[in-house]
Amino acid sequence: MDDDPPCFTCSQLTKEYVAMQREPPPFVWAVPDEKNILTWNFIIRGPPDSPYASGEFHGVLLFPPEYPFKPPGIKMLTPSGRFQPDKKICFSMSDFHPGSWNPAWSVATILTGLLSFMLSDEMTTGSMTSSDTHKRAFATHSHVWNLTNQRFKDAFPEYCTPFPKDLPNMGIKERGADAPAPPKLVLPTGSASSSSSSAFSSPSTPASSGGAVLRAASRDYKAKAQPESSAASSSSSSQTGSGGKDEQRNTNLNPQTGWPAAWGQLIWEKWRWGVLIAVAVIVSRFSSSA
Repeated sequence: MDDDPPCFTCSQLTKEYVAMQREPPPFVWAVPDEKNILTWNFIIRGPPDSPYASGEFHGVLLFPPEYPFKPPGIKMLTPSGRFQPDKKICFSMSDFHPGSWNPAWSVATILTGLLSFMLSDEMTTGSMTSSDTHKRAFATHSHVWNLTNQRFKDAFPEYCTPFPKDLPNMGIKERGADAPAPPKLVLPTGSASSSSSSAFSSPSTPASSGGAVLRAASRDYKAKAQPESSAASSSSSSQTGSGGKDEQRNTNLNPQTGWPAAWGQLIWEKWRWGVLIAVAVIVSRFSSSA
């Protein structure tokens, strides 16, 4: 009987991890420790409209064996200017307030609540006061700090990149990205394609700037394609123009429709009138002699 609660807790946490993978909350991500499912490592990314923008903050959730009937302990390990590193944080969803805990809450709910609390100015146990300038400075250096932390490297090897890597949900839905996606860019072969490929694969390009690189590649492709298109159009026009002149010249030289036919028609008219005048003169002379 004593083993039943932990088994239920393990099952519950496993379900929550699957649910988080299926629908990750914005700006947060968490994974259970491989050796102890009651310990989770999490990442919070600073929203773009906050002093924590571009920041990457690592922390831990410490679940009791009675979870989900008791709340977890929560620590932030990365210096943020908001919470004291490696010290338990007191807020309504942590183990400081078991009386306000709701068993219906999940890991996603806890981390979303922690992010909301982080963006506020409320002081509590485990929090600290700093200016927005200091918070921005902490955010700027947070990823480098995480890369020096062995616990972060063990928990998130896929996020140990030269630049902070986007979480599965970087607030895309909240920014209205449910709109239809733009058509895919089809790059031509040759120099334009190779230059675009190098832009995407450059290690100095942050993952979060992929959209900017795509737009730049698109502009580069259009800029290179436009002169070729204009040249082709100009060449086509010149060919069409010269072809039209040739056709007009050929038409004018056509015996049926060109100037030879016109001169023949004129000579024929002159000759016919000449014959008629000559006949009239002869008839007149014969009439006078008679």
